[in-house]
Amino acid sequence: MVMDVGCFSSCGLRCELHSNQERCHRDCMACCNRCKCVPPGQYGKKEICGSCYTDMKTQAGRPMCP
Repeated sequence: MVMDVGCFSSCGLRCELHSNQERCHRDCMACCNRCKCVPPGQYGKKEICGSCYTDMKTQAGRPMCP
């Protein structure tokens, strides 16, 4: 688990393989700043960061955090 880390580098790794890296990085930074956590790897494992990370939604009601 990556807690209280530099969001920029953690989100860079998290979004490395995303098809829209700019949007992924923006959303990841917002989630990291609020939840103080970024899950390890490029996808999945969101539950490691708890409900703050898994429950954040976009205005359209979709999961926000990558």
